[in-house]
Amino acid sequence: MNRSQNQVNLDYVLITLAAVLFSWTLHEFAHWVTGEVLGNKMVMTLNTCYPESGSYTKEWHEMVISAAGPVLTIIQALVFYFLLSAGSVKLFPFLLTCLYMRALAGAMNFINLNDEGRISSDLGLGTFTLSIGVVSLLFYLTYRISKSYKLTAKLIVATILLIMLFSSVVILSDQALKIRIL
Repeated sequence: MNRSQNQVNLDYVLITLAAVLFSWTLHEFAHWVTGEVLGNKMVMTLNTCYPESGSYTKEWHEMVISAAGPVLTIIQALVFYFLLSAGSVKLFPFLLTCLYMRALAGAMNFINLNDEGRISSDLGLGTFTLSIGVVSLLFYLTYRISKSYKLTAKLIVATILLIMLFSSVVILSDQALKIRIL
């Protein structure tokens, strides 16, 4: 990797913003479309998806709908891992955002069960088992790409900080504005 690829510039910041918006929207859309396909009238906001009626038409729908977001986030990570393996380091935020999202969701299980925490708990595996597995896989992919591109700690930390900033804006906007997307 050349020196200029290891720097944060306006293009990289905008790509990181796009990665956060794309990743969050794709994740929530996976929940929404799965719920709709299963016959639930769903509501999707910037950072959440839920049945309009307040409950699912069948009990098992909650687990399937909960799994849809993380499954699509893992697929996104794999796609960008392979694109990064053959392409530009500028796509790195699309991979790192997946890791950040699932690590944040895993940590939030201490407060309120999130997708993997809810599924893991319902399956009797303990609250954090699936979260740890998903985050470990995403960390491995991110680590491999970081090493193959010889990314500097400065670039990785800057990318994480940008992802944290943009993700916080998404999350806080969702809490404050409750913007219904679908």
